[in-house]
Amino acid sequence: MNKQPVAIFDSTLRDGAQAEGISFSVKDKIDILQTLDSFGIAYIEAGNPGSNPKDLEFFEAADKIKLKNSTLAAFGSTRRRNIKVEDDANVQSLLKANTPAVVIFGKSWDFHVTEILKATLNENLEMITDTIAFFKEKGKEVIFDAEHFFDGYKNNAEYALSSLRAAVKGGADSICLCETNGGAFPDEVATIVKTVSEKFADIPIGIHTHNDSGMAVANSVIAVINGASQVQGTFIGFGERCGNANLSAIIPNLEIKRGYSCLPEGALTELTTTARKIATIANMQLPDFYPFVGNSAFAHKGGMHIDGVNKNSRTFEHIEPSLVGNERRFLVSEVAGRSMILSSIQKIDPSIGKDSEETKDIINILKSMEHEGYQFEGAESSFELVIHRHLKTYKPFFDLEHFKIIGEEPAHDRTACTNAIIKVKVGDTSEITAAEGDGPVNALDKALRKALDRFFPELKNVRLTDFKVRVLDTKNATAAKVRVLIESTDGENIWSTIGVSTDIIEASWKALVDSIEYKLLMKTFEN
Repeated sequence: MNKQPVAIFDSTLRDGAQAEGISFSVKDKIDILQTLDSFGIAYIEAGNPGSNPKDLEFFEAADKIKLKNSTLAAFGSTRRRNIKVEDDANVQSLLKANTPAVVIFGKSWDFHVTEILKATLNENLEMITDTIAFFKEKGKEVIFDAEHFFDGYKNNAEYALSSLRAAVKGGADSICLCETNGGAFPDEVATIVKTVSEKFADIPIGIHTHNDSGMAVANSVIAVINGASQVQGTFIGFGERCGNANLSAIIPNLEIKRGYSCLPEGALTELTTTARKIATIANMQLPDFYPFVGNSAFAHKGGMHIDGVNKNSRTFEHIEPSLVGNERRFLVSEVAGRSMILSSIQKIDPSIGKDSEETKDIINILKSMEHEGYQFEGAESSFELVIHRHLKTYKPFFDLEHFKIIGEEPAHDRTACTNAIIKVKVGDTSEITAAEGDGPVNALDKALRKALDRFFPELKNVRLTDFKVRVLDTKNATAAKVRVLIESTDGENIWSTIGVSTDIIEASWKALVDSIEYKLLMKTFEN
């Protein structure tokens, strides 16, 4: 079957970098560039070289990298009014970036032209045409981003369309309709994109949406259905204000649900791994509830849901998780039922039946631990370890001999710090290390990894992404029992573990050890 192609245009390194809390180093940008290229993204917009020295440094480094699948693009504006293109500093910085493609954004809303640029309507059209023509003469592929196109079209359709005609006159290779304020609805986008596609049938049309109304993915998909053949967005949706269109949701919707071709053959199975890797590089937590790639995207809790999925996954899943490289999860909880527990047991030993002694014993262990305060919903990795320990299907990778925590009052000119000294035994070898951290748990985490590094180098890629503490019996005040949940990642997988104790450090230690043990156990089964 011939699938209609849609070019995916990723702006994580440009629009995504404008998100609150995101700050990419040059190395981060290179890592994301190579990750997106490896995944098979058609275009990667990597920054605005005229806006800061860091982007110019990145483009110098990127120029030495041979990309396999992606075309690298630099982003910048049309020339300024009352100045020649060749004399515009921003235009010159785009040439210095030395990318095969450039993205030129220009005004398509007359309100912005007169009120922001303080230019006449004709001056703005000349600026669009002149700038694009200049870069075409330099042999560049030019994508024109019609900024605020949808608001412009709704206020003055003829002028918005004239901005596109100016881009075509300059020689643009494609024109992208930008829903910059994020306020349009899918029916509006559908109508406008269809109109533009019919009027500009000889040039590829792109769509660029923002998520201020929660419509970015829907608007992008409906634009493709109505004639757009390029979709701009950021890979996991972060960006200015409420973010950009989330490509990790758009790509599978277009490929699986509508039959378009967005990626090289077979690449879609790497979607979840790619999303998690980009989140790790960006030092952000990928939301569990994200469609397709989130940790909860195929998680089932209710007993009826679990029973249905076990019989036929179509009952409560819209696609097979493996299509996007994710996996089904059954959450251990009071509403999950015996079938869920049995499913977890049979993942480890398929020969164990519903009425076996092992199943009964594990159910009793689960009940006893829940009585102590354990709650395995959201900490399935610890529950898997409970099963492994009872079935004796693995041997612990290390033993704690002792640890000591030393807290210090800070001097006036420094923050508080905590030191941890730890002694562990791996086989017949003991290792003692110390580390300083921001608090006892951070210090323990650093010391433990330091002690285990030489035995298990795969732990270098593991980091904690979330740490939660809940007091279970507040009436006991400072003697209360606490539950600690830790989420960890190695850049590809995400897992959660739990510890419970009246001592918060001991509870944290239990969760931390389970996190390390689970990673090492995964490595064992991979081998």
